[in-house]
Amino acid sequence: MSHADRSAGESDSAVPPESEPEDRAPSDSELGDTVAKLTAEDLEPGQRNRLLGRLVGQVRARGVGDLFKPRAAVKWIADAVGDIAPYVPVRDLDTLRRHHPGLDDDRLAERLVRNASRASAGVGAAGGGVAAIEWAATPTLLTAPVLLAAETVTVVAIEIKLIGELHEVYGQSVPGTGAQRAIPLVMAWSQQRGVNPMVPGVGIGAVLGTAARKEMRDRLLRRLGRNLTTLGPFLTGAAVASYLNRRATKSIGEQVIADLKKRQRKIIDGEAR
Repeated sequence: MSHADRSAGESDSAVPPESEPEDRAPSDSELGDTVAKLTAEDLEPGQRNRLLGRLVGQVRARGVGDLFKPRAAVKWIADAVGDIAPYVPVRDLDTLRRHHPGLDDDRLAERLVRNASRASAGVGAAGGGVAAIEWAATPTLLTAPVLLAAETVTVVAIEIKLIGELHEVYGQSVPGTGAQRAIPLVMAWSQQRGVNPMVPGVGIGAVLGTAARKEMRDRLLRRLGRNLTTLGPFLTGAAVASYLNRRATKSIGEQVIADLKKRQRKIIDGEAR
């Protein structure tokens, strides 16, 4: 059963970013709901800024620990990705064709990659804009790690959604509920390829407690290093983060498409025999 896109339902009006009450950490579902809305491909900048502001507040309330240390930061982000992955909405093929009528498989896949790249670029631009303001005011060093964590988790969610939807396009749907699909999709993101059909649908904690967690953390460490550009002075951070996010999301989309098409050809050749 696939999830349809959720409507962001946010106003574009200039309002302060929402945050969770300081005495209550947000639940996985609350954090997942905010991230899920940030993965929508049709968000206006004002909506994205507000949602990212809400996410920063939720991350802060959740207790980020010592994110100045790379290992601690990656561990926290890996745990957060595992928590929100079951809530990432993946549209089924019928929904995708309704949203993008008249496109064949390859053109639909290209459209999804383009839109996901734009979404991750928008997150980089929004984060960079926040960072530009923070550099001009204190306490910059207290808010920067929280912003990096929020941006990284959001971009990973956008790319996980893209991977799931590309599987729909090429007739290789990832079966199961959101929680059951989360494991193979997170692993596919870590490996930058299509889902391994041999991975059993076990609990997320069990799989991510194995060597797969190390692979995921290594990938997140590289992603976190790239997202440091968000903290560049003035609006240069926004521009560079936007460009790098777009390029990275486009790259993973193209790699997954190549892998899925290769598998599709093998299936067709096998049936022909």
